[in-house]
Amino acid sequence: MGKSKTKNQKKSRVEANHVAEETYGSVPHSFVFPRGQVGKNVGQLILDVRRVMEPYTAESLKARKNNVLKDFVAVAGPLGVTHFMIFSKTETNINMRLARLPKGPMIHFKVLKYSLVKDVVSTLKKHRMHQQQFTHHPLLVLNNFGADGMHIKLMATMFQNMFPSINVHKVSLNNIKRCVLLNYNPSSEQIEFRHYSLKVVPVGMSRGVKKLMQERFPNMSKFEDISELLMKGANLSESEAEQDGEHNITELPQVYSGRGNMAAQQSAVRLTEIGPRMTLQLTKIQEGMGEGNVLYHSIINKTEEEIRDILKRKEAKLKEKEGRRLEQEQNVANKKEKRDEHKKKSLKGAKKSEEQEDSEVEDPGMQGDQPAAVESDDEVEYYRQAVGVEPDEDMFPGAKRRRFSEKSSGPAKKRKLSVGKSRDAKSPKRKKSKPAGKTFGAKRAGERENKFSRNKFDGKKNKNQQSRSPKGNFGFKKKGAATKQGFKKRKGKG
Repeated sequence: MGKSKTKNQKKSRVEANHVAEETYGSVPHSFVFPRGQVGKNVGQLILDVRRVMEPYTAESLKARKNNVLKDFVAVAGPLGVTHFMIFSKTETNINMRLARLPKGPMIHFKVLKYSLVKDVVSTLKKHRMHQQQFTHHPLLVLNNFGADGMHIKLMATMFQNMFPSINVHKVSLNNIKRCVLLNYNPSSEQIEFRHYSLKVVPVGMSRGVKKLMQERFPNMSKFEDISELLMKGANLSESEAEQDGEHNITELPQVYSGRGNMAAQQSAVRLTEIGPRMTLQLTKIQEGMGEGNVLYHSIINKTEEEIRDILKRKEAKLKEKEGRRLEQEQNVANKKEKRDEHKKKSLKGAKKSEEQEDSEVEDPGMQGDQPAAVESDDEVEYYRQAVGVEPDEDMFPGAKRRRFSEKSSGPAKKRKLSVGKSRDAKSPKRKKSKPAGKTFGAKRAGERENKFSRNKFDGKKNKNQQSRSPKGNFGFKKKGAATKQGFKKRKGKG
């Protein structure tokens, strides 16, 4: 098992991550994407340009047909994107636009000529391009951008701000592996875009020593002594070593990766083009994200009066747009006010209807409520027949109120009492209570007598009328006079 990290190691790593995040957030980031149908070759050119802008660009950015520029602007803010490179294609030209977020300006270029990475690499005998070169941003070199003219200075500033700035006192030479060259030609007003791979080799030694410094050891089978290789450099072709001169020889301030590249020693800087390459021509510069005033146009030149007229028309359009916006806001406010007023009226009407319904609901405790009193009387009668005793006064208050209202409605009649009777004679004697349950053949009050009741038990009995014998056998009762007499007797008693 490895050693556990100490407290200082953890603290230093956290600080390093914090510094890396701050550095990554402070450098410029870019989006490279097409607009409209651009074709296969221009699509490959976009991928090559993304390769140039690595690592501070979106490598796998995908643009849909229904996406508009506002969509990319909305996404660019949270991601910290500062520049757009937009490619488009017409029937005659290929255009490229550089935009600074979030408020512009936008510079329009025409792509006169271009070559892809695969076309440039195919012309080289040995290409020097590997993945480690793209872990750091390229070094930007601007040439001939010091000419007079506002548009030239603006172009130079735009190109400089697209790549991270370099502090010459703190930069590490080992992080510089690529170079982007932008050369402006004042006569043709064209910009040459080139992308190079950078390599540093030591100078001031023979070809044989350089051969020994390489990773592969040379073939020495034809030499008797190693001094022949160091002194003569025999059997070495001229193409194996490039001719260096004053144009690319410099003294290194730091140790550079590679054999023999020591500090304070002279080394040669060699550039190998890895593509892509483009020839650009400036067409116009516009304020904002393509919607503002035209600051410069390479073809159309306007006088000051025409510019004033254009500004006046633009101001009038802006005022008209503002007026429409205010009118729309007023209409929305009026509609909302009407909606609120209608809602209040609806709630008021609903409340009023509920109050009317509540007033129309019948109170079961009112004296004039005849159906409730009748129902209470029916309940009292049913209780009297089922239980066999009179109900308590508090059990059915509705019936009591009804009896009281009936008594109070008519004139009170005085009852004469005999002198000899006591006070207890005023109250009638309570009848004996009948046993609970309904006797056979009993009739309810008000029920009419069925004239066919006698024939019901004469003759043959119904099959459904069966009686259970004491022994548990089911069968018909025996016919006879005693049965009829007993039935009549019970009926007469009841």
